[in-house]
Amino acid sequence: MPVQGRVVSLALRDALAAGTGRSCGYGAAPVAADKPTGNTIPYSVLYPLGGTSSGPPFGDQAGDGRMVYQITSVASTAEQVEWMADKVRATLLAVGPKGGFVTPIVPAGHTVIGREIDKEDGQSVANGVYSYVTRVLLHVTTPDS
Repeated sequence: MPVQGRVVSLALRDALAAGTGRSCGYGAAPVAADKPTGNTIPYSVLYPLGGTSSGPPFGDQAGDGRMVYQITSVASTAEQVEWMADKVRATLLAVGPKGGFVTPIVPAGHTVIGREIDKEDGQSVANGVYSYVTRVLLHVTTPDS
């Protein structure tokens, strides 16, 4: 089965909300009903940027993909946006004392086999709203059926 981008995106959005303790929108700011904090600043926004997928080789059912995402942290001060970006980074990369990532990313029918920060553009401010851009890569595979 090839990698399904939407499935991976939703799992990443949910992991970001759980790991940071703040809401994460999918392509737009979170709405008031989003868990855990609605549209209250600070929050993050996940933007799928595409990626590359390879179909299963002959005789194999597993597909692989390299998915690229932009995570924009949004806040009302420079210190707050950097704090939020730190929480995003920790959610993605923190490893527990016994190994393994602290915050799982669990897309249905897929396995995230690698995570990395591709680029950080840092913070900017427009009209009193601070943002911090982080671009990440997820390496994903689908299990043999």
